[in-house]
Amino acid sequence: MNKKIKFIIILIISIVIIIISIGIGSVPIPPLTSIKILLNKIFNFPYQNTDANQVSILWNLRLPRTLLAFISGGGLAVSGVIMQSIMRNPLASSYTLGVSSGAAVGASIAILFGISIFKAFTLPVFGLAFGLLTVFSAIALASRLDKNMESTTIILTGMALSLFANAVLTIIMVFAKQELQRLVFWQLGNFASKGWSGPGILFPIVIVLTLIAFRYGSEMDIMTFGEDQAKVSGVEMEKLKIILLSIGSIMTGVIVSIVGIIGFLDLFTPHVARRIFGSKQTFVVPASFFLGGCFMVLCDLIARVAVSSIDLPVGAVTALIGAPFFIYLYFSKRKVR
Repeated sequence: MNKKIKFIIILIISIVIIIISIGIGSVPIPPLTSIKILLNKIFNFPYQNTDANQVSILWNLRLPRTLLAFISGGGLAVSGVIMQSIMRNPLASSYTLGVSSGAAVGASIAILFGISIFKAFTLPVFGLAFGLLTVFSAIALASRLDKNMESTTIILTGMALSLFANAVLTIIMVFAKQELQRLVFWQLGNFASKGWSGPGILFPIVIVLTLIAFRYGSEMDIMTFGEDQAKVSGVEMEKLKIILLSIGSIMTGVIVSIVGIIGFLDLFTPHVARRIFGSKQTFVVPASFFLGGCFMVLCDLIARVAVSSIDLPVGAVTALIGAPFFIYLYFSKRKVR
């Protein structure tokens, strides 16, 4: 099948999943009604809906939550593509380098001490700052240990810093008596009660960084053949690694600081994209964005409706679904080889 047709199909599936998600809940809204409300709100399409409750629930609660889930899932998936390309390791992710742990420490500090310097941007700023501090500390330490900055050295250094950040996070939770429940629930991922501020903050950041990652698609293709081959092709490996690591780290840091720690999605989504579109990164990057967004919306939908009157942590749902699926993908691929 033509790759353009595959992209069109994925785009249609993404729209359908979003429409379904915003219609399901304690107050069901038919898909046609959801579409009419959206057309009225976005394009001022003439539509008279006598049920103001449906409009309020869809526009103020479900739509921003669903868009936040889609953008977060897409951003994490693109971050996974970047990290796996740099490390040439199918198990690499931002979590490997301690970005998520560092961002979680920063956001937890802001929550614990009630810091609100930047208002709605407080958590993203703290999460981004600590996430970047962790990854660049890993790069700086790795460069001292290995001048060539081999992927193995970066991974091991990142894992060590990730363990350190997790220890700091545990200590913070011990002292956070009043905010303990909020911290625990936030760490497992949550899209509720963010309003339009969440997607409003994430959308421009994730889209810009995804476009930059798409721009470096050819360079990431060359990196997959090995560092020696990349250098022969004229690619400045050290500079490129820092740029790509910064893109992936910023993406993950901002997302984690807003919605919490959500795992596995950035690990297996790039594998699914490669199975559908091949290994060329210019196709894998946008495909991973849409596939990651769809998967995250479905997981959030399950979290909302699986247990009556209880909002399950999204991170737990992604782990329950993603872990066995990733194991199947990875080992079936090895069996084929």
